[in-house]
Amino acid sequence: MSATRRPVTLAVLLAVAVVAVQALLVPLFAGPATHLAPRDLPLAVAGPQPAAGQLAARLEAARPGAFDIRIVPDGDAALRDHEVYGSIVLGAAGPEMHIASAASPAVATLLTQAAAELAPGRPVTDVVPTMAADPRGAGFGAAFLPLAMTSLVAGLLAFLLVRRRAARLLAVTLFATGAGLAGAAVQQFWLDVLPGNYFAVAGGLALFALAVAATVCGLGAVADRPGAALAAVTIFLIGNPLSGVTAAPELLPQPWGAVGQYLPIGAGSSVVRAVAYFDGAGAGLAFAVLGAYALGGLLLVAAGRRGTDLASRGLAGKTPEATPQPVPAA
Repeated sequence: MSATRRPVTLAVLLAVAVVAVQALLVPLFAGPATHLAPRDLPLAVAGPQPAAGQLAARLEAARPGAFDIRIVPDGDAALRDHEVYGSIVLGAAGPEMHIASAASPAVATLLTQAAAELAPGRPVTDVVPTMAADPRGAGFGAAFLPLAMTSLVAGLLAFLLVRRRAARLLAVTLFATGAGLAGAAVQQFWLDVLPGNYFAVAGGLALFALAVAATVCGLGAVADRPGAALAAVTIFLIGNPLSGVTAAPELLPQPWGAVGQYLPIGAGSSVVRAVAYFDGAGAGLAFAVLGAYALGGLLLVAAGRRGTDLASRGLAGKTPEATPQPVPAA
């Protein structure tokens, strides 16, 4: 191949590769959002037997596989304990839908619509509501994108720019602590989109930031740049559309909704939502997932190779130029 044709061929290959990646990313991001529907969505029925059991059987027969029906003695307690998204309470005046919109505004809207069919004219009670400044949860969901991006960047910079293992550990830990404290302050005191104890929310955000940054830096430390790139692709490009941050894992196509909860963004959103609205209830698995990423990433950083500074990286592989020698006088 001639030297003049080589750049043209490279340009064509790059264009084809980028278009192919785009063709894969569009369904990855748009596919789950266009197929939202309840899939084993936890829903409680509270009331005396046999009426509660009969209603549960009717719901399961009407929408097979849509709901995970649980008969409980106290529907509101199940909502506050973050066990279900909604509860149908059977009273003397008939069934009444109770919801926890803080668990998922998207699910709350779906259940409110269902309540209009189940019990026309009956009120819907929101037992655990979202913040008044963020009734649809849009602010909560949007806040995770910049935190995920900055955590990725922090992990990459710690891997690329910091040489010593101990310094890398310090860098990602300090970043995560600062990100948690600043993120909680912004969302609670400035935007007013999160309630709860400030330090609990800051701790949840910090754990998420550490899980992302340490994993990216750790995989980079043991597998160099391909490892860091793999971590970034898995956490962000795959984990973000499967996280269910703006919907709920049970609304996404399965098994992808469940898979997303084993990735940092999905687990992180569950942890922060739980500590902000439910005193941490119902987030045991999410805490374990984030803790595993954070601890695993830190161990990889500690076990990985030392870095080299940018000057060394730039000079690596170059042959030193010969020093010109003076020409002896004739």
